[in-house]
Amino acid sequence: MATLSQLYTMQEASLHHTKDDCWIVIDNKVYDVTSYLDEHPGGDDVVLAATAKDATDEFEDAGHSKEARELLESFCIGELDTSSPPIPELEISSKTQSSDYARMLTDLTNQYWALPAVVVAISVVVGILYSRKK
Repeated sequence: MATLSQLYTMQEASLHHTKDDCWIVIDNKVYDVTSYLDEHPGGDDVVLAATAKDATDEFEDAGHSKEARELLESFCIGELDTSSPPIPELEISSKTQSSDYARMLTDLTNQYWALPAVVVAISVVVGILYSRKK
């Protein structure tokens, strides 16, 4: 398989997810289908839902005809760069964030220790008053 001249990362492809600028990734190829959205038999919302991710499964599950596959090739603008991570900004947290969170939690518990103590004290007083009435 010949390599196309243009390589795109999944991050780059995911930036094109609107009706005015729509790219999809199928079988590690990137397609600019913006001009085809209004003509798509399933509606533009089906295509837009397949943006910003690998849409190979959705495309295959739809049972597209040979003509649809040939038409798709006319919208090919490049290949997916598989050497880069899919979407690197999806990192959940970093080590500095977790230590900041632990420090913040410690500060809050030191600051608000009196509230649980007051609740316990009130509960004890109410318990004593209740037992005296019996």
